[in-house]
Amino acid sequence: MTAAVMYEQGLPAPYVESQPFRIEEVELDGPGEGEVLVEVRAAGLCHSDLSQVAGQRKRKLPVVGGHEGAGIVREVGRGVTRLKPGDHVVMTAVSGCGHCHPCVESRPVLCDTFTAARSQGLLSNGLRKLSRKGNPIHHYSGISSFAQYAVTVPGTLIKMDPSIPLDVAAMFGCAVVTGAGSVFNAAKVRPGQNVAVFGLGGVGLNSVMAARISGAAEIIGIDINESKFELARELGCTRTISALDPNLVEIVKDLTKGGVDFSFEISGSKAAMTSANAITRKGGEVVCVGLGATGDLYQYAHAALVAEEKVFRGTFMGSCVPERDLPRYLKYFQEGKMPVDRLKSGTMGFDQLNHNLDQLDRGEVVRQILLPHG
Repeated sequence: MTAAVMYEQGLPAPYVESQPFRIEEVELDGPGEGEVLVEVRAAGLCHSDLSQVAGQRKRKLPVVGGHEGAGIVREVGRGVTRLKPGDHVVMTAVSGCGHCHPCVESRPVLCDTFTAARSQGLLSNGLRKLSRKGNPIHHYSGISSFAQYAVTVPGTLIKMDPSIPLDVAAMFGCAVVTGAGSVFNAAKVRPGQNVAVFGLGGVGLNSVMAARISGAAEIIGIDINESKFELARELGCTRTISALDPNLVEIVKDLTKGGVDFSFEISGSKAAMTSANAITRKGGEVVCVGLGATGDLYQYAHAALVAEEKVFRGTFMGSCVPERDLPRYLKYFQEGKMPVDRLKSGTMGFDQLNHNLDQLDRGEVVRQILLPHG
């Protein structure tokens, strides 16, 4: 099959020249016991992919990229009963063993067993199915959706209504569960509360839509790229402000009479974290969604954190439970409450993947969708 393989991290932009993803023919073993073969019909290009290309977080190499997608089940291994050939599925990087302490507490994003396997470039069951000319190739987050087919475990697949377009469904695997989940699961935003969202890309705009569904009073969108503001307002922002505005903190505090209840920091930027903390009211929460580089340290005034009783809360993949959350978010889309299709900036083939990384790097797009079969 055709797949996008990354052999080296940290190559410089422009990526259309350095070519971090090589489009190659690779071998994929069929599904064994407890595994599923999916024909990948769409895969989202996420800012996390850009971070991996830049080398901010190390991966086992070489690796077939892609950690969100949607497709059609083509074959199931022995023991798989929840899915059957022909099922349409969303592909997500979150799955749990069901037995470790985080899983027992319904926090599969923190699963000890599966997280360790994925960090080694393996499927959640500890196996590898990819190779090229006899040499092993690693899996990306247990998914590797930048390929025409993928073998994964059932826990990473959520069955969906086949009437939902697959190029839209692909965004639910990461962008939607992360952005919406940070609002619904981590913050538990209540009607009448005020929120700010730093970073209005695919994840951030899902946070905006979820905040609107939650009944937030003020939903303030903040980004360095003002071209995103019109769409952000249409999707739920009551106000948009440039992250570069020197009066940002004063504007937000005046608007909300002291600061927002929740700041959602999506980008992982240190400057954005500083601003998010500054505009959060006493007793409020800064919800940290964006991953910075591994080992990066962020500064804050500790005395103020204590005296103002603020909370810094981390949330990974929207603190989601896929089997619980994804069907609900898909229903919101079908009901028109979460028009996720409006986040799609365009589609591409394999030959455009590196070029579109550059567009993402420049902040020109929201969510681009790879169509592995053209």
